[in-house]
Amino acid sequence: MDFSLTDDQRAIAEMAESVFRDYCTDERMREFDLDAQPFMQPLWQTCIETGLHALTIPEAFGGSGMGITDLYCVLKAQGAGLGQVPLWQHQLAASCVARFAGDAMADLVQQAATGELLMSFSLNGLAASHGIGLQLEQSDGHLLLQGSVGAVDVAAQAQRLLVLAESEEGVHLVLLDPRSDGVELVEGTYNHGLAVADVHCHQVVLSGDQILPVQAVAWLEQRAIAATAALQLGVSEEQVRRTVEYVNQRVQFDRPIATFQAVQVSMADAHIAIEALRSALFQLCYRLDNSLASDSEALATRYLCTEMAHLVGHKAQHVHGGIGVDLTYPIHRFLYWSRYLSQVLGGSAASLERLGDWLANNDKLGWKYDLDENQSLC
Repeated sequence: MDFSLTDDQRAIAEMAESVFRDYCTDERMREFDLDAQPFMQPLWQTCIETGLHALTIPEAFGGSGMGITDLYCVLKAQGAGLGQVPLWQHQLAASCVARFAGDAMADLVQQAATGELLMSFSLNGLAASHGIGLQLEQSDGHLLLQGSVGAVDVAAQAQRLLVLAESEEGVHLVLLDPRSDGVELVEGTYNHGLAVADVHCHQVVLSGDQILPVQAVAWLEQRAIAATAALQLGVSEEQVRRTVEYVNQRVQFDRPIATFQAVQVSMADAHIAIEALRSALFQLCYRLDNSLASDSEALATRYLCTEMAHLVGHKAQHVHGGIGVDLTYPIHRFLYWSRYLSQVLGGSAASLERLGDWLANNDKLGWKYDLDENQSLC
């Protein structure tokens, strides 16, 4: 597999690394922990000024019209810096609306591309044990949204949300104004610091333009998986880099603990898990950018992402010893981010169950060029 980036992608990656490295110092992260801000608003303004917030939004709507691999370059840098901004939530929501709502919501997407309007979304119901909490109902000629969805990223700060709702035709994404009549927000904070809110809907009246077609759900979920995996890759790489630096400096029994076999094996396990995710993620990004079917690839990437996040996070904490749980020391933030990224789209068990269901109903697994797109190679 070719992991090399194009010249444009390398330039995007370098710019993103510069933005997040310069802003996301350990001192600023401590300030953010204490300020109780919903996200890093000065950093968000920098992302808007540099265009990082609109990479995947189509050019016709004012965005850059780039692909998931380009977004990967930015999100990996964000993950390494733990930059607390809703980059993937905003532009994937806007891109989904641009693709499936078209001209009906053009003004909203254009405002998202300029940064005037903030968007977010939630796909939590796809993996929740209680299922999707919102329902679409017809009453007296009106289309109503009823129910609730928990822990939607920056829901109280966003002007539009994409949320899942069940109807007789299937599961839809609904474009919701969180300030509409009948919407109640209960604000909170994830353990890694990002603002969230439970969204309760009480007979919220909708128009037909606010309901996206059923196929929008899979389109958005697969790109959300790629985005969260890119973030996790950045988080874990930096987590391991800092851990290796620490174990080479920490001396016990008159020698650095990096020379202990148990520590070396732990770091080797972490490295292998990271590389496994990188391979799966690159394949997923390639297939999404080339409009190839990515159902199984997305679920496999999601599983590897959640497993790697747990393994790397806890091994890094373990070899840090007592200092790993000291909140004045920065390594704990990487574990908090990993927990968030492991839960936001469903954990490893949920992803593995769905992947098993897919495998049970599909006999084309990519072996011996049996996929449709490979028939010309036979």
